[in-house]
Amino acid sequence: MEMNQVRYFLAVCEHRNFTHAASAANVSQPSLTAAIKKLENEMGGPLFIRDRAGCRLTPLGKLLRPRLERVQQETRQAKAEAVRHARLERVPIRIGVGETIGHNRISAAVERFRTRLPQAEIELIVATTDDLLAGLREGDYDIVLTAGQVSPELYRIDPLYREEYRVVVARDHPFCELQAVTLETLANTNMLDRPNCEMRDTLHATCSDLGHVLYAAYRSNRVDWLLELARQGSGVVILPATAIPADPALESRPVEGIEISREVVALRFRHQASRPEANQLVRELSRS
Repeated sequence: MEMNQVRYFLAVCEHRNFTHAASAANVSQPSLTAAIKKLENEMGGPLFIRDRAGCRLTPLGKLLRPRLERVQQETRQAKAEAVRHARLERVPIRIGVGETIGHNRISAAVERFRTRLPQAEIELIVATTDDLLAGLREGDYDIVLTAGQVSPELYRIDPLYREEYRVVVARDHPFCELQAVTLETLANTNMLDRPNCEMRDTLHATCSDLGHVLYAAYRSNRVDWLLELARQGSGVVILPATAIPADPALESRPVEGIEISREVVALRFRHQASRPEANQLVRELSRS
């Protein structure tokens, strides 16, 4: 089936006359008639019944009409999207975000960026670092935001910011009486553990060296679940600063006795050209 066949068929449906439809479609009547005949052969039966008043749809034609109307509409929309993209009326930018990256700072930077470039359309995809890096190499993402270690030979690495980890607890938790939480104190409370945390191994190793063992009452790779458990007083969770929500039901304290922080970076695949808009976005992300 060709798009001209679809267009001619719908023109006949609208005008109920082959001559008028051909004129509206800016095509000769023989060409329109031949296209309709070819479509009828492909569909397996006549689509129109001609009479002195013009023509009307057969049952097969009535069945086909709404489907071909959708085909025409989708085609027009696809062409319009392509034209807007070519004219930079819209600038789609796909950002892969590591599942441990807090959204506070990132979302603010993205909004500042769109204020200056309102035609930008941002898509944020949260996934594991391995999946994001594979997608970046395949061209699925313009930028990936992560705190993991990667090869500088494969990726252009732009440092964005460094942030500390803090202990997050319910507002009525005893830790709220402290200025900072020691590792010994942490070892004597229920932890809400994130197995995918970049600093998890460092924290546990340091505690072990000092003779402390952290007990995980709950484990989850979802920060929102752990935060809800913290609100309910089920335990405490250690999160990077940008992942801590502004929530009156929660408070946070620094960890005493260990320097625990990470650097968040923006990655672009070196073997893929970076668009100017993506470069601008990286600069915005690096602003404080």
